[in-house]
Amino acid sequence: MGMTELHKLPATEKLKIIEALWGDLVNDEETVPQLFWHETELKETEENFLAGSIEIVDWHKAKKELRSQFE
Repeated sequence: MGMTELHKLPATEKLKIIEALWGDLVNDEETVPQLFWHETELKETEENFLAGSIEIVDWHKAKKELRSQFE
């Protein structure tokens, strides 16, 4: 399946493909290359958290707020 066909799929089908790909990657973490920019972002987030400049939001509340943005 090429990119043209992927663009034509409905969102539900795209999400199924993403879930399948993610599940495959998670099951074989050793073959996934380390992304150095990702490590940098994680360290920056941790530093901001420890400095108290990041607001912590309950997961259920965060999901509700995010979903309301797309309704």
